[in-house]
Amino acid sequence: MSPLCESYVSVDQLDSMEPFYPLHAWVCHECLLVQINDYVAADHIFDEYAYFSSFSTTWLEHASNYVAGITDRLGLDTDSFVVELASNDGYLLQYFVERGIPCLGIEPAQNVAQVAIDKGVPTEVDYFGVAKAQQMAARGKVADLVCGANVLAQVPDLNDFVAGIPLILKEGGTVTIEFPHVMKTIEENQFDQIYHEHFCYFGLISAEAVFAGHGLTIFDVEELWTHGGSLRIFARHTSDESRPVSDRVHQLRRREEEAGLRDPATYARFEDQVHETKRKLLELLIAAKREGKTIVGYGAPGKGNTLLNYCGIREDFVDFTVDRNPYKQGRYLPGTHIPIYAPERIDEVRPDYILILPWNFKDEIMAQLAHVRGWGAKFIVAIPEAIVL
Repeated sequence: MSPLCESYVSVDQLDSMEPFYPLHAWVCHECLLVQINDYVAADHIFDEYAYFSSFSTTWLEHASNYVAGITDRLGLDTDSFVVELASNDGYLLQYFVERGIPCLGIEPAQNVAQVAIDKGVPTEVDYFGVAKAQQMAARGKVADLVCGANVLAQVPDLNDFVAGIPLILKEGGTVTIEFPHVMKTIEENQFDQIYHEHFCYFGLISAEAVFAGHGLTIFDVEELWTHGGSLRIFARHTSDESRPVSDRVHQLRRREEEAGLRDPATYARFEDQVHETKRKLLELLIAAKREGKTIVGYGAPGKGNTLLNYCGIREDFVDFTVDRNPYKQGRYLPGTHIPIYAPERIDEVRPDYILILPWNFKDEIMAQLAHVRGWGAKFIVAIPEAIVL
């Protein structure tokens, strides 16, 4: 049972009832899509959202590198048109704007979209699907490039979302979509990436199935470092045979099969790994507290809330956490009600241990906090297993 991981609690909500929902991932034996039940409507989650992409320096660098690479690969210029689905605060499209390449973001969260608009990134506040795509096509908003990063998992009606893409894609256009790779999720024990805001979890095999069902062929794939291991798929209209399916697609599909992604037993074994990860983290924290050590957190990501709620970690273990996002500061983590402060709080308290909740950015965070070693502080990460750094 877990609360919605991006529903941060204000001080006047602390004594109110907080809903918890079952959090259990299932795998389809036919298409191998991993998914959870959608207990809450998307508009309840995403109309106002607490995640702003631009607060991570390494994520901005990743976005900038993508724009540079895809611009060269596709020969994009001032006559091209780019659409990003779930464009957040303009973290990515701002780099197309800098290059003078026409673009448009589709973002459902009004508060996040306004940040993009304020920085000069054309953005429409709406959910993407067939209806939205038809509206865009009728206005001539068809793209040379349709892109999205970490949106496919957050779509409750997956078929409606993917079916809208070919409607706004030019005949020779390209689609790129990034998502955490479920093979890495299993291999690296990244169970904290499973939460209610993520409805689906993909490998190449399952992504090929859903895209093929809507007239799109994945013709290339890149393996990325982001989120502990992600895929960036490249797709085209199936009728566009000018770009054959690459060897990288065939090789990765074979690797997924060799890793057991077609075998339901592989997913069942993952549950045992998760149980052991919980036990190791609690053993580490209990030992530290018995020695009288102080522990605080760094970051307030959705994945961190899955971890803390599943492990039952509250203020008896972690005094507080900090986050660079002002939207989260002054609020409390859902479920555990651990308070969230600005990063400067760490220097005021000088804790013995800092538990890094967004472990996928641990190198960036440890570099930002290099000075804490001056008073002997150490870092803890829980994934793939609990260790002290």
